[in-house]
Amino acid sequence: MLRDLRALVEIESPSTDPVAISRVMGVAEHWARDLGAVTHALPGGTRVFDFGVGEGPYLLALTHADTVWPHGTLETMPWRQEDERLYGPGTYDMKAGIVGLFHALRALGGAWPEGGLRILISPDEETGSDSSRLHIEAAARRARAVLVVEPPVADSHNLKTGRKGTGDFTLHLRGVSSHAGNRPTDGASAVTAAAEAVLAVQALARPEVGTTVSAGRIAGGGAVNVIPAECRVDFDLRVSTLAEAERVTAAIQAWRPSDPRVTVEVTGGLNRPPFEQGPDTLALFGQARALAAELGFEIGHEVVGGGSDGNFTAPLAPTLDGLGAPGDGAHAAHEHVRLDRWPDHVRLLTRLLQTL
Repeated sequence: MLRDLRALVEIESPSTDPVAISRVMGVAEHWARDLGAVTHALPGGTRVFDFGVGEGPYLLALTHADTVWPHGTLETMPWRQEDERLYGPGTYDMKAGIVGLFHALRALGGAWPEGGLRILISPDEETGSDSSRLHIEAAARRARAVLVVEPPVADSHNLKTGRKGTGDFTLHLRGVSSHAGNRPTDGASAVTAAAEAVLAVQALARPEVGTTVSAGRIAGGGAVNVIPAECRVDFDLRVSTLAEAERVTAAIQAWRPSDPRVTVEVTGGLNRPPFEQGPDTLALFGQARALAAELGFEIGHEVVGGGSDGNFTAPLAPTLDGLGAPGDGAHAAHEHVRLDRWPDHVRLLTRLLQTL
């Protein structure tokens, strides 16, 4: 597993570089063909590997080959092992998940699950899965269950039985410029309107039901002695239910600045629907927990705030997430895999594929 993981990690594959992402997928495709898979390249860069897939429902496993890390990160975050921690960009999120999945497949020895197994590798999960979403949803409509090999929850190493929906909104504000000293009242400040927007939109949050809204970036204005005519604010949205997404979206679309001379244009919206925890997913987790107990360890489950491609499949098929490699540091400089725990999770994934 370490050898295969190093092969993937040392191909840096930022979401912005389709050629590098294709190289990672090429390694995985070589592994898949060695196991007898029928492979397909889909429009937009997604790839599919089929193991014994026929006309009926199959198991679907989701992975992605892109990372958040730019080229050159290995120079400052090199592949290294310290005790039971293996560090490097993309190790935890989620190249070790790809590796663990293929080692589980090798352990099956060609005894594929009933109906077969389809693996889908996305090239753009970290940037919203714009090119792969339709492929993911189409695959999920034929699936009897979906296994997502994103990493488990950091620290607890629990599986994920729900995720918040994620969205982003941008407010483009346009006012009237004027001289700040000589004719201040002739101007209509887009920056002032942006400040109003930050307070009004963030007030839509309802943390008690899982809804958070945060202004993450603001840009506008120019010379200090000019009433600014342009400003924009970018917001992050997280919701636990579609009803909350609809409420917040409608309120953002309806918001207007107090100065009628400032206009507002709203772009963006909900990117990933909520992965709402349901009985089918909890039944999948119950099977995973029983298998883990047979293997000699305990596993729990949680609902988390971050999204994954499992958000797209959960409304369409029973979905269990977090079946990748335990560790910590997703999108952070201390990203690592826990080598003392990883083999147990690969054994669990193997048993799930054998028994589902």
